[in-house]
Amino acid sequence: MFSSSQEEHCAPSKDPVKYGELVVLGYNGSLPNGDRGRRKSRFALFKRTKANGVKPSSVHILNTPQDSKAVNCKGQHSISYTLSRHQTVVVEYSHDKDTDMFQIGRSTENPIDFVVTDTVAGGQDGEDTQITQSTISRFACRVVCERNPPYTARIYAAGFDSSKNIFLGEKAAKWKNPDGHMDGLTTNGVLVMHPKGGFMEESKPGVWREISVCGDVYTLRETRSAQTPGKLVENESNILQDGSLVDLCGATLLWRTAEGLFHTPTQKHLEALRQEINAARPQCPVGLNTLAFPSMQRSRALSSLEDKQPWVYLACGHVHGYHNWGHRSEREPNTQRECPMCRVVGPYVPLWLGCEPAFYVDTGAPTHAFVPCGHVCSEKSVKYWSEIPLPHGTHAFHAACPFCATQLSPSQGWSKLIFQGPVD
Repeated sequence: MFSSSQEEHCAPSKDPVKYGELVVLGYNGSLPNGDRGRRKSRFALFKRTKANGVKPSSVHILNTPQDSKAVNCKGQHSISYTLSRHQTVVVEYSHDKDTDMFQIGRSTENPIDFVVTDTVAGGQDGEDTQITQSTISRFACRVVCERNPPYTARIYAAGFDSSKNIFLGEKAAKWKNPDGHMDGLTTNGVLVMHPKGGFMEESKPGVWREISVCGDVYTLRETRSAQTPGKLVENESNILQDGSLVDLCGATLLWRTAEGLFHTPTQKHLEALRQEINAARPQCPVGLNTLAFPSMQRSRALSSLEDKQPWVYLACGHVHGYHNWGHRSEREPNTQRECPMCRVVGPYVPLWLGCEPAFYVDTGAPTHAFVPCGHVCSEKSVKYWSEIPLPHGTHAFHAACPFCATQLSPSQGWSKLIFQGPVD
């Protein structure tokens, strides 16, 4: 099977080099109201026509505001560490011809390449849902990619603002390292988890770490915004691997390398799997009517339910058409329903196909559903994601469906689907 990225790979070398993609967890192929400009559910990082990376150059210790103005007037990138009212350390950055820099954050200002807003569980749009106060930093992080093979990508906390400055105020966690260079953490931090064994069905979750402004790796703080940093982890790095997760405290991003994307299913492949299931004419075992998964477009949007929509009793996995009997609770009619096939009681939900290829760890058939949301994908993919603890709020972790960010049931994160074929 050829993926779209393989087709690109075989094209003439004039095609731009793709470093990888960042995909926001909780969206099923696109934002609910469609991708718009720099605000979208996934962001591809390509080699720039001209390098825009920067690297540390000179360090200034400033004692007056006038000194600070003189340094900032140079128009260079810089990171300011305010130690007290009277002392600021400014690290100037100079152009680096060997790297490309990409910035991610909540701000819509020009320096941000990928605008990310808070993910709302259930596949809703954070922009349209009342979020009283976002916890994602306006200039959250930056990814720096080497322009020459193997195109290594590194992640750093904080991004440069419109004045080309990163400013760590008096209250921010910051320190001087033994070798003399300054470093610090952003308010809510940038957390990274590298899976053990890459992004594949045999992989296991790694340990969540925090990344500093200069790219060092630390154990997690006691709470997300505590002023005391964790301990330096010297044998780990900020190099992103296929399947690395980046948490910005409000949204979690999945990093897929260009190489890793070769092995993901394409939209065409997922559509072929959908048609294959529908061609088998699965039936409701009670109503005997034929069931069919909605189109990928309707699945992405979680639009209105269709007459032939498959529903499932999540406790047992029996797939039915919609029917209105077996209620065990009048208040919440679909949370306690008795399966007519096996009498097991549990949630009864519509099934939706997972349409974001980057979340699949293999190209297997959609045979399993996440519990309790009902998003369907391959067995290996549901088992992988059900074991990944994702940051939630300021100090909790739980597994969630990658297609809608709904927290998975702690007792049963997924269910194997049992379809009945046509009786004729």
